Amino acid sequence: MTGRVRGVLAAVAVLAVIGVIAGPMAAAQNRPPGVPRGEIAIPVAPESNVASSNGPLREFVPGGPFHGARAVAMMVSHGARTTVRFQVTGVEHAAGSFGAHLHTGPCVAGDGAAAGPHYNTDVIEGRKPVRMDREREIWLDFIVSPSGAGTASTVVPFVPEPGNRSIVIHSSAGARLACLPLSWD
Repeated sequence: MTGRVRGVLAAVAVLAVIGVIAGPMAAAQNRPPGVPRGEIAIPVAPESNVASSNGPLREFVPGGPFHGARAVAMMVSHGARTTVRFQVTGVEHAAGSFGAHLHTGPCVAGDGAAAGPHYNTDVIEGRKPVRMDREREIWLDFIVSPSGAGTASTVVPFVPEPGNRSIVIHSSAGARLACLPLSWD
């Protein structure tokens, strides 16, 4: 190791030590009200909520394209925004496009009506006219590949109200084919 390399390494080590000492000191000097001198305030992320579901899809049409298929859904709120991810596997003989949406009601096999309408913030909050778009509803449109899998994700500017909900998969013509239950506390 040359003298120059040793010098650079020594300088980096000194800067690292300064950063370890100076970082907390700077944080303590800029502490929020109520944090005593010498203690460090660590910012905490806004309140979050998580809901997930994993399992076989419940069919509305027995023997339909989602017979034997499984799905995973994860819904995470961060402040006033919600991220939703959805994945379907095991779809046979149904490569193509499908729509999936969060619905207001529960997921009941054989009873597509039990899922209720799309979850829509205008409806929930009583606003008129009711607009149906990606800002007011959770849309998870996906394409099933030849391997029988599809994924979708979205971020919306709202947090759904608590309840037993469902993610309903629709055909391109709108018919309800299957659902996955999703409870949100």
